[in-house]
Amino acid sequence: MRVFNLPDLGEGLQEAEIVEWHVKPGDALESDQAMVSLETDKAIVEVPAPFAGKVEKLFGEPGTKIHVGAPLIGFEGAVKDTGTIVGDLATKTEVKATPAVRALARSLNVDLATVRPTGPGGTATTEDVKSAARGAPPVGQKAQKGMRASMARNMALAHQEVAAVTVIDDADVEHWAKGTSALARLARAIIAAARAEPGLNAWYDAKSDARTVRDEVDLGIAVDLPDGLLVPVLRNAHKIGSDELAAQLEDLVKKARERALSPEMLRGATITLSNFGAIGGRYASPLVVPPMVAILGAGRIERRAVVTKEAEIAAHRVLPLSLTFDHRAATGGEAARFLNAVKADLQG
Repeated sequence: MRVFNLPDLGEGLQEAEIVEWHVKPGDALESDQAMVSLETDKAIVEVPAPFAGKVEKLFGEPGTKIHVGAPLIGFEGAVKDTGTIVGDLATKTEVKATPAVRALARSLNVDLATVRPTGPGGTATTEDVKSAARGAPPVGQKAQKGMRASMARNMALAHQEVAAVTVIDDADVEHWAKGTSALARLARAIIAAARAEPGLNAWYDAKSDARTVRDEVDLGIAVDLPDGLLVPVLRNAHKIGSDELAAQLEDLVKKARERALSPEMLRGATITLSNFGAIGGRYASPLVVPPMVAILGAGRIERRAVVTKEAEIAAHRVLPLSLTFDHRAATGGEAARFLNAVKADLQG
């Protein structure tokens, strides 16, 4: 059997979950024909056939996680090494493990036959053995996967690494016309603020203690989904006209909800917008995900008593703003000026 292993998916991704097979054993495939849909931490991708051939075996049912380098599909024909792991692993009854992992299993009184291997090619890892030693998870407990697992890792990294500080303010948006897209106005305000105070539209490298101020505004838009959080990127937002912003943002959010985003659309943001107020809440302290330096959170628009320029009290629509920034890379003054510029554009 000629085995094709899961190729490198890029972006540091180490595994993918089978969503749907488009082929079955016995099918004859042409080169580049779609074989399977896989869900990574970031998107759903189609894997094409690497060459023409007849399918002999599928390594995994929908819902199965496959690690990079592990067998994905087998073709009829002579055995040929197409990656790091070759062979029919399903016919092997003994769990594969390194001597160190076997020693750990012995010390913890774990039978390797009971271990669910998650390493490349079905190899048991130390974490697999430790999980087996802890026993089965409580009833109802379910490991996070896909977007939620990715979100958990990113949030943990942000919490551990970033010196986060949040400043808040309010923008009076009573003058906004009916039907105004709050998302588009917020995006426009961020673009204007990045022009006025560019230091927050930047990346920070903790290892070299270096900040790179970006000329382009690649705006990340936080999108809440049932499976977790996605942050697609509106590339070169600063080059998009105000009249086009709403339509392009709407299209980006639609693609995110349909899981129709390419990996390119999920990386490289220079600053992020979280319009959580569309769901609820007034203020927040959103987390900055490295290497970005800042994220703007927008709360729920509601009527509040304000003092007008004529020194009168009136009920106006007010938009709460929360700007979290990495204090390692930006000063409080820079953050305050950026927020002032956001507010000025929203009220303009």
